[in-house]
Amino acid sequence: MEVSAASPPSGTSKTLWKQYREMMAAYQFALIFLFMGLFFSLLIIFLLFTSFWSISLLYLVWLYLDWDTPNQGGRRFVWMKNLTVWKHLRDYYPIKLVKTAELPSDQNYVVGSHPHGIMCTGIFCNLSTESNDFSKHFPGLRFWQTGLSILFYLPVYREYLMSFGMCPVNLQSLDFVLSQPQLGQAVVIVIGGAHEALYSIPGQHCLTLRKRKGFVRLALRHGASLLPVYSFGENDIFRFKAFAKGSWQFRCQVIFKKLVGFSPCIFWGRSLLSNSWGLLPFAVPITTVVGRPIPVPRRPHPTTDEVDHYHAIYLKALEQLFEEHKESCGVPASTHLTFI
Repeated sequence: MEVSAASPPSGTSKTLWKQYREMMAAYQFALIFLFMGLFFSLLIIFLLFTSFWSISLLYLVWLYLDWDTPNQGGRRFVWMKNLTVWKHLRDYYPIKLVKTAELPSDQNYVVGSHPHGIMCTGIFCNLSTESNDFSKHFPGLRFWQTGLSILFYLPVYREYLMSFGMCPVNLQSLDFVLSQPQLGQAVVIVIGGAHEALYSIPGQHCLTLRKRKGFVRLALRHGASLLPVYSFGENDIFRFKAFAKGSWQFRCQVIFKKLVGFSPCIFWGRSLLSNSWGLLPFAVPITTVVGRPIPVPRRPHPTTDEVDHYHAIYLKALEQLFEEHKESCGVPASTHLTFI
């Protein structure tokens, strides 16, 4: 087992300036995740009715011409992954990366990321940035984190997401990546998706996975190895208001998710200046553990039995990964994964 060599300074040795930069890094990530898409969508509309209407018009023309780029690999910028702000984000919690096995670069991977949490902070920091030197831990691999397709329709925000090598989690986009002539492509799918965000309760580990089998079918069609990844602490960085499964509030959340694509969760962190509520996440350690690859044969037209077989193997491997590392990551021995 190999743990990321990046060692953030302890809380007692951090200067006030260092602590401030870490807080601002965590705060800006939360604000961008929550509001950037909405802000620029409204701004583009607003500018159309001002003397700056030409700016919106030019961007809308660009958006039209560039519409299919997210489904064709997007465009990543290495410098975005290497910004210093991501090291401050890493140190705030702190966020660690644990490697449990070698990942040969002569094959492709379908990476299952768990849990969703509120913002997928651990998987973003570890696999979409170089804050923990993932390219040194996994040389020759190219990770593609995926997100809701609707996010890549939002002006400016889509450019931001693509700059990290992100792409829509749809069949066209995933097929494009895994069909590249150069091997070593790894698509990262948060399998539980928006529905799993409704179970982002601190201290609990409930995954929406039992009926999610599309990722297995994708791996079989391309002969890509399945790779389970678990981020311990992801559910603990915010407090969360959970509603009973049969309540009207929960049903409204599910209906909204089906209509719009994401879940309207009620959550809160702390404020910048005090311990009152706010949108700054709590500084709780996050440890992303990358499991062992599960070899999958190439089946252009996989049968239901084949999909069920490898789905069961994946569930068992993920559960084993959780059990092997939970205590070292601060999870009580009595806690177990729950699949729904």
